[in-house]
Formats: sequence, C-alpha cells, structure tokens
Amino acid sequence: MSTVTGIEHMVVDTDRGKVRGIVEGEAVSFRGIPYAASPVGELRFAPPQPHPGWTDVQDAAQAGPSVPQAASRLEKVQGARVPDWSEDGSLTVNVFAPRRALADGVARPVLVWWHGGGFTSGSGGWDWYDGARLAALGDIVVVAANYRVGPLGYLYLPEIGAANLGPQDQAVVLRWVKDNVASFGGDPRTVTVGGQSAGAYSSLMLALDPATNASIARVLLQSGPFGLNPQDAHQAAEHAAAYLRLLGIPAGTDTAKALRALPAEQLLDAYGRLSAQLAAPGNAAPPMYPVLGAPGMPRTRQQALADGALEGKPLLIGTTRDEATAFTAFDPHIQGLTTDTALDLLTAQVGRQAAQDVYQQHAARRPQATPAQVFTAVLTDGLFRDGSLEVADHHAAGGNTTYVYQFDYAPAEDPYALGATHCAELPFLFNTFDAYPGSPILAGVGARDAQGALGREFATAVAEFVATGTTSNWLPYAPSTAARIRHFG
Repeated sequence: MSTVTGIEHMVVDTDRGKVRGIVEGEAVSFRGIPYAASPVGELRFAPPQPHPGWTDVQDAAQAGPSVPQAASRLEKVQGARVPDWSEDGSLTVNVFAPRRALADGVARPVLVWWHGGGFTSGSGGWDWYDGARLAALGDIVVVAANYRVGPLGYLYLPEIGAANLGPQDQAVVLRWVKDNVASFGGDPRTVTVGGQSAGAYSSLMLALDPATNASIARVLLQSGPFGLNPQDAHQAAEHAAAYLRLLGIPAGTDTAKALRALPAEQLLDAYGRLSAQLAAPGNAAPPMYPVLGAPGMPRTRQQALADGALEGKPLLIGTTRDEATAFTAFDPHIQGLTTDTALDLLTAQVGRQAAQDVYQQHAARRPQATPAQVFTAVLTDGLFRDGSLEVADHHAAGGNTTYVYQFDYAPAEDPYALGATHCAELPFLFNTFDAYPGSPILAGVGARDAQGALGREFATAVAEFVATGTTSNWLPYAPSTAARIRHFG
C-alpha cells in the first residue's frame, strides 16, 4: 500500500501486468483493467483476442471508455449521460473488493455483474453500477465489465467472424475472473453471474452455455426480458443485409475490410436508421441481439433448462412491479391508445384471440385503467414477469434453491406514472443514488432516508445470496406460489 497526495493506493498482480487501485472507504476499487485487446483495426468485428499486457504499473483509478454506442432510449428514466465511448481501450473490467479482503488472505465470493441497455448501450464503468459500496456492505468482490453492444457486438456476419461478439466478450471476462480474481481477494470457485435487463439475459445465457456453465456457482437475474426470443439466424442475416445497404456497402465487396474502414460514428448512425425502420409501438426488440446457434447460445433457454443446464445452481430472480412504463410512459403513440388500437397492437404480436384474452384479463384487474395502462401491464408481464416466473417455476420444481422478488418502490413524486419501473432497483442495489441527478425514478423531497433503508435491505439480501447461496428471513420460492415472492418497497 502507498499514499500519494492523501490518496491510498493498492497494487496487485494480474496475468497481464500490475494494476494500482484506490482505497475508497472500506473498499478498494480497480477500474479500467483491460481483459482483451482493443477491438480496433483488424480486431473490429472479430472475436476478442488476448491483451498484450504492460510492463509498468497501470493506474486503475478511472474506468475505461464505454464501447461505441448511441444514447440509451431510457435516458428519460435514468438520466442523460455525456458520451464517453472509444473503441480503443474499451474492453475493460472494474473490480471492487472489501479492503480487508486484500489483507487477510480469506477469499471472498464474487459477483460478476452485467449492465443492461437493450444490447445497444451501457457500460460496466459507469457510476450507476459502481460496486464499491456493495462490495463493502456484503464482504464480496464485485466485478463489472464492458462488452460490445449494438452492431459492433451483435451484427450477424459469421462469414467474417461476427456472431454474438458481445457474448464472446462476456465469456472472456469469466475466464479473466477465473485467472485473476484471487489477486483481488476473490474466490474463483464461488462466482455468481448476474445482471439487469440485457445483463440478466446475458447472465442466463452464460449459465446455460456448456462453454461457461462450469465457472458459475450461482445466478442473479434482475428484470430479464425473457419474453424476447433469441434472434434466429435467418432474421439476423436479413437485418445484417439491411444494415450493409444503409452503410452503402454493395454485395460482392470485401465486407470485413469495408466495415473496418468506416468511422465508428457512421456505424452507429446506420444502426440508428435501421432501428427507426424496424420500430413499432410496444416492440422492445433491438435490431441486433443474441442469435440462436451462434457462440454463447447453442440452444434455446427452454431446451437448456429441460436438459438440466441450471441444475444445482442457486437462483435469485425478480422484476420490478411496473417494468414496461419505462418504454411506454414517454411514447405518445402508446399514451394515445384506445381499446381497439391497443388490441390491434397486441394482435400483431400474439394473434386476435390471445390479444383479446390477455387484454381483458388485465383490464378486469384494473377497472379504472386507461387502454395505455392496460397495454403497459400486458407488456410488463409478457416481456419480463411471465418469463422470469417460468424460469423460477422450472428451477424450483426441480428441487433447486430459488428465490423470487418483486421491487415495488415508486418515487414519492411521479408525474409520469412510472411506478416501480424498469431500472428502478439499480440505485438501491449499488447505493449510487447520487449518480442519478434529475432521474424521475428517485423524485420526491424527503425521500432519501426511506430510499437508504430500502437500499440496505435489498442490497444486503442480494449480497447474502452471492455470499452463501441463501438469504435470511426469506422462504425459498415454491412453484406458482405468489406468497413466496418477496416484495421490496
């Protein structure tokens, strides 16, 4: 340990060189550690490659850049971010360890946590997901990492090596954790893989994939969009072809060379235009996301679960109460729905009879709800809650330790009627309330004390699960038993 200008530092070894982190209260933070070579030049649209390493001690006080991306469509919910992306140096991990874990020689359980962002945006280095306070609270090691998103992570052109590159990045992070986390006081044999939204989807993929399954002991799934079926290769190829047309890359050219020669801004611009072409009210699917049969997803979730891929791994899974308001509250097309137009949208997704049945079921539960509110409730269940309970029911029915939660906290002031919306639990898990200035999910004068108490309750439960595979004062879930769902807030 050393002290420079009043700041305490700690230096640890990794398999690529030494890194110097900073002491922050009861935690030590190591940010922006490369886990793979920069995906630039010939490595753009290629599987992740080993980092060449470094000889001097690398400063790890600041997170590395985000991977290239446009603004998140959930900025109105979480708050706007200043763009901080760069391809060069973007594949990094951030490690947060209890201070005493680097001194007493006792290996702590590890949480490898993946950010959400619809497979299109996000960064493990953002202050929203700073793991220092969670690590100190739970006496665990927290790892948050970047992975390629949008076209750079999910463009499907297997002929040039581009196929589920985001999931391939994530698999390399797990290997990095296995090889290096002991240096940070972590136990590579006790790794929980977890995440929120697209990060939860990714976590379940990693836990079910034979290539990564053995490295994972426990699974944490927050608000996974499990109603979103993986892209089939045919649809993914169609979207890739449309994307190349938008970029002006004609058939018959050296596609890889052309894609690698374009500025990243141009790649993002074309992706934005493709998103606009494919957009439809109530459709949460991005143009590019995990492809079935490509690396990281050799089989469907249902088949993998039936094959027993998750057996023996404790599971903590849950949703927020009002997930889909994040996607509908600011959409005038949704807010202006009538019963007939809402049914038309649902019919396009599930067929007329199923649309009528599910709409009537939700309308009966909410007799005063507007068509927009009924549609939003249908979307919450169809995209998030039903799939999460399906996974929980299957896992618990097999005799596996399973915990299910619902996050119910709604902001004290809620002019947009968000309720407990998608992402609402994140500041509570990481105790990063100050990283959300102006966010409506935390609005309300005098609410901070209540938020802090709820955050300690929620984060303690999650950390205890990571540490032990169980939680105190919370009965394990039994299939189709709503009384066993723990409510927070």
